[in-house]
Amino acid sequence: MKNWTKFELGWLGVFTLVNIYLFFAWGDSLLGLISSLTGMLCVVLVAKGKISNYYFGIVQTGTYAYISYTYGLYGEAMLNGLFYFPLQFVGIYLWNKNKVDQSTTGEDVKVKTLTKIQWMQLIVIAVITSVLYAYFLHLIGGQQVRIDSVAVVLSIIAQILMIKRYAEQWVLWIVVNGLSIVLWAITLLQSGGNDWSMLVMWTAFLVNSIYGYVNWIKMSKEQDDVGGLMESESKLILEG
Repeated sequence: MKNWTKFELGWLGVFTLVNIYLFFAWGDSLLGLISSLTGMLCVVLVAKGKISNYYFGIVQTGTYAYISYTYGLYGEAMLNGLFYFPLQFVGIYLWNKNKVDQSTTGEDVKVKTLTKIQWMQLIVIAVITSVLYAYFLHLIGGQQVRIDSVAVVLSIIAQILMIKRYAEQWVLWIVVNGLSIVLWAITLLQSGGNDWSMLVMWTAFLVNSIYGYVNWIKMSKEQDDVGGLMESESKLILEG
């Protein structure tokens, strides 16, 4: 496959095989398998800066919202059904408006980075909102409200950073994915549920988020280098 590294293909292959094994060996649900597989395709395409990630994201967010609802993870259900799902369409629109020349870069969109002040504002907003949302989830009878709340709030912020093309989204995704692994492990053990593909999916997301951060920082530097080179060439042409 063009522009795919051995790591990307290996990562996708290993977790796909694990999910298929769980589906047959442990009786995982078909909806869980679909959600997990489309989710993995979505995140690896995000890590590569490909707009096509959003098409798989539409399927994944819709199916995952339903699965989360059936387990009483109302924060996860609302996040995916009411926020992630519609934002897939916003992402398609915004990323298409900010494309880069694929002949000079391997990705689709221009990457940005946060300033120190923006990081400080982000942390303050995340802490305050997480406390308030945890209280709301407690009122409606949600399960694992503290973990669920932090995961949801950081996910919302990370998704906004994603559609705005900030590399730092991946730092938040690393935290979110780690929390989600804990959340689903506790939920499945307590409920006796069989959707272990959800746990595999979030583990795959964690691996990909680390790779995504490294790759997006690399993309940002490469795009800056290309931009600087093109600017220099333009000046030489004007001066000539």
